[in-house]
Amino acid sequence: MMDYDFIVIEGNIGAGKTSLARKISNDFNAKLVLERFAENPFLPKFYEEPERYAFQVEVTFLIDRYQQLIDDLQHFELFKTFVVSDYYFSKSLIFAKNTLEDAEYQLYRRIYTIIYKNIPKPDLYVYLHVGVDRLLENIKKRGRPYEKNIKAEYLEKIQKGYFEYFNEQTDFTFLILHTNDLDFVENEQDYKKIIDAIFAKRYPKGINHVLF
Repeated sequence: MMDYDFIVIEGNIGAGKTSLARKISNDFNAKLVLERFAENPFLPKFYEEPERYAFQVEVTFLIDRYQQLIDDLQHFELFKTFVVSDYYFSKSLIFAKNTLEDAEYQLYRRIYTIIYKNIPKPDLYVYLHVGVDRLLENIKKRGRPYEKNIKAEYLEKIQKGYFEYFNEQTDFTFLILHTNDLDFVENEQDYKKIIDAIFAKRYPKGINHVLF
């Protein structure tokens, strides 16, 4: 097992990042940091009227993610081995780029840049890469009412945004796990494959792919 202090589990909507982060936290005695998306009062409204509520929802997420990561990462719990989070602060920029008008995005990016320098950087950034059809199945299965109008086109834009970010960010270690055909929640062997991929070796900076 590699000596990590801070691991990020990221992915598109419905990729299973929260489920994986929870399992890793339980199995490895890690402090768990989960995104508080349910507390964003603008999120249901955004899915109904995206153009009207895009800026409000993205700024609310930005503030909340910043405050949570600063609080949770600066106050490490005794007897925990490391921190695992189901999101990273850069998620704010990726989603905002795909939801905001250009003028709003430029203002948003200025705010993001100012506060980003205070955010701790992960030792390993894991991305669960899942096809859009599978994402839509997962979203339908979990049945959140405010997600029922999510379209394939939106998920494709978000997926593209993540990979653009990976190519721009040269000082991170990205581990892209192609998990479209895995069920790490119900299948223990699939889960073990992912754990082995994450902890088996130290990966170089840049983009690292693992195909299963």
